[in-house]
Amino acid sequence: MANPPLRAAIIPVTPLQQNCTLLWCTATMRGAFVDPGGDLPKLIAAAAQHGVTIEKIILTHGHFDHCGEAKPLAEQLGVPIEGPHEADLFLLETLAEDGMKYGIMGGKSFVPDRWLVEGDTVSVGDLTLNVYETPGHTPGHVIFHHPESNLALVGDVLFQGSVGRTDFPRSNHNDLITSVVTKLWPLGDDTAFIPGHGPTSTFGHERQYNPFVGKGATG
Repeated sequence: MANPPLRAAIIPVTPLQQNCTLLWCTATMRGAFVDPGGDLPKLIAAAAQHGVTIEKIILTHGHFDHCGEAKPLAEQLGVPIEGPHEADLFLLETLAEDGMKYGIMGGKSFVPDRWLVEGDTVSVGDLTLNVYETPGHTPGHVIFHHPESNLALVGDVLFQGSVGRTDFPRSNHNDLITSVVTKLWPLGDDTAFIPGHGPTSTFGHERQYNPFVGKGATG
């Protein structure tokens, strides 16, 4: 496709190398940051480099490496924050403390302008992203899917060759596996996804080869 409706640039941030995604609508050049955990000057520079006007911040879940500096960025840009699901409020309330455990300063607790639930949509320019609840890694985790682009942003639910950790407070491994199988796989094998850490992949590849949720693991 010569000029796809959606473009995305992955910008690793924080010492944990979390994949913040700069997502934008090519028709309007309006965009969003997905999971801006930190390194705000780097994010601002990326938006300027691509000529994107940021209109909102959207979040998959409440861990500090994904949203520790979402509120300072939202205040700097004058934009709203949408997501995650309200079940992650307990994480948003302790962002500063949680970040300091890893030597990451600047975290700021907040309540988003809009909580998200299954069936919601999020607009970015002329784009419409579908929201799915995917608990397990955190109870309020959500993912975003753009059907026209066969692209999903899945936070820490699924990675290339792995799945999200479930040794955190209120995490649940069985819930995570259920989320992958019942929410991600139906979106189609040809769907590419951007995970919260590491390289991109496709649902089809992970469904075939992922040792946690692939054919060998789930039958």
